[in-house]
Amino acid sequence: MNAALGAATDFGSVLASVLASGTATASALDVLTTRHAYVAFALLLCIGLYMMIANPNLVKKIIGLNLFQTAIFLLFITSAYVEGGAMPIVPEGAAETQTFVSPLPHVIVLTAIVVGVSLTAVGLALCIRIYDEYGTLRTDVLRELLRDEGSLPEQPAVGGPEGGEADE
Repeated sequence: MNAALGAATDFGSVLASVLASGTATASALDVLTTRHAYVAFALLLCIGLYMMIANPNLVKKIIGLNLFQTAIFLLFITSAYVEGGAMPIVPEGAAETQTFVSPLPHVIVLTAIVVGVSLTAVGLALCIRIYDEYGTLRTDVLRELLRDEGSLPEQPAVGGPEGGEADE
């Protein structure tokens, strides 16, 4: 336990000295200028998530989902990059002295792209059916239409039961 406290104290003192010296800002700028793929990942992820949450249009929500998926694909491919790595094909009789790149992340991303395209196609097909049935793709209008036809329960009152009195 003392070792853990010592490590935490050492980390705290290192963090305090880095923040005091101003190198935290320099390292953040270093990340922004040298790790372009990670910056693109963060931007795509945030934009896609914002579009899915804040946009009332169903088609735009699907576009946000695609941006979010693209960010995840970029993260997987960027994480799989190996500096100086070669294809994992070793000729017969050759020595395995090189650094090789694992093909597994690339295969996973290819599979995820196929699943993402299928998901997009199904989502857009549902949007067409919803538009044909209700004449809108806005979620707030759809919610009201479904409440009017009785498919969704009425929204509960914000203040609780009418009259404000508790049941006895």
